[in-house]
Amino acid sequence: MTATPRPTLMISAGEASSDMHAAHALRALQARGFEFDSFGMGADQLKSAGMELTLDCRDLAVIGIVDVLINYPRFMRRLALLRQAMKERRPDLLIIVDYPDFNLKLAETAKALGISVLFYISPQIWAWRKKRIHRIGSLVSHMAVLFPFEVDVYEQENIPVTYVGHPLVDDAKSAFTQSEAREHLQLEPDAPLVALLPGSRNGELRRNLPVMLKSAEVLSKQYKNMQFVIPVAPTLDRKVMQELITGATINVKVVDAQSYHAMRAADAVLSASGTATLETAMLGTPMAVMYVINALNYGIMKRLIQIDNIGLVNIVAGKRICQEFVQDAANPEAMAAELEKCLFDSNYRETMLKELDIVRTKMGSGGASARVAELIETMVS
Repeated sequence: MTATPRPTLMISAGEASSDMHAAHALRALQARGFEFDSFGMGADQLKSAGMELTLDCRDLAVIGIVDVLINYPRFMRRLALLRQAMKERRPDLLIIVDYPDFNLKLAETAKALGISVLFYISPQIWAWRKKRIHRIGSLVSHMAVLFPFEVDVYEQENIPVTYVGHPLVDDAKSAFTQSEAREHLQLEPDAPLVALLPGSRNGELRRNLPVMLKSAEVLSKQYKNMQFVIPVAPTLDRKVMQELITGATINVKVVDAQSYHAMRAADAVLSASGTATLETAMLGTPMAVMYVINALNYGIMKRLIQIDNIGLVNIVAGKRICQEFVQDAANPEAMAAELEKCLFDSNYRETMLKELDIVRTKMGSGGASARVAELIETMVS
């Protein structure tokens, strides 16, 4: 009797959070006893989950329309490599994770080859560029979305969709208490601690971290015992980090990865807008949100964005519970003043902690990776 061949999955994850969420879905598949082969684009997390790394995503992480245009030839070379791998290996399913502009181009090839496409983690079409949904509907076999309200968005366009929940409910955890996390990271046990989270892309690091460090210097002048920690995402260039912090006049410690332990150890967080704001919310640490991008990118995006808040923590909350400092408003003195309130204003801090608790409740009960794994198995069976 001939054995049934193992299905082959092709995965395209373009940044650190996508790499992590896709890897957890693969591990959930393995936990179900489902045997498969996998290849594609990702980073260390997917590689450690057993995926054959056709392309490392770490040099593709850019922000905004202008940066994409500048790097367009490089993107197209990477896309051509993945398209060729797809044509040669003919996977049973293409799983694209976030990173929509690049991944939808890859989905075009999958459709031409008759390969089903699962899109895990929807682009924020409810926030900007809503017309993208028509392209998604023409290329994607099924959507796996993180938030309940996204189901209606896709159902209205007759696009197959499953609400799986947010993987951060399971992922964003630290086994340590605050004091244990500080000991683990070799931080001062009693001095006030702020975690600086500049983002997971090198472009974000170059734009956000210098402003964060200036805010940290303002705080340090007021509070001499203030300490700071920066967890380095695996997709970041450690050399770039070291160049940026050289000459900083603050007590700062840089640690590889371990962002959840840093969030747990901290009394407050200054975070770039993005997934990190939800991760910080899940860890229950007060925060301020900031973001700086290329000025031309900002001018374009400001006209396209159709919601009041850009921080995911505020979007999930349905209101601004953490102050946002975007572009010209990312003033070091203003951000330092907000961090000071998060650290030392007990009433302000307590109110924010209660709001973050509500966000955690809205995020659901967990199990997202297992539900994605079940969906993958159904699509290739």
